[in-house]
Amino acid sequence: MSIRVEMEQRLNAAFAPTELEVVDDSNSHIGHAGHDGSGESHFNVRIRSAAFKGKSRVQQHRAVHQALGDIVPRIHALALDIGCV
Repeated sequence: MSIRVEMEQRLNAAFAPTELEVVDDSNSHIGHAGHDGSGESHFNVRIRSAAFKGKSRVQQHRAVHQALGDIVPRIHALALDIGCV
């Protein structure tokens, strides 16, 4: 299973988002640090969920990192766009 699909599954299970987009942006980083040529190293995530309501930006980011668990150390970069509905 690809990392992107695994990320989508974990985020859907943890937050029941109204909007979720996980984009593998690794090809935009060819030749840069952290890109070893195998792909699946750089991701952009846009997520909207009621689960984030009342949480600070730091708490939201920590919650996403916790939900992704062991995926985070396997990738080089993760850009998060988090919001509540």
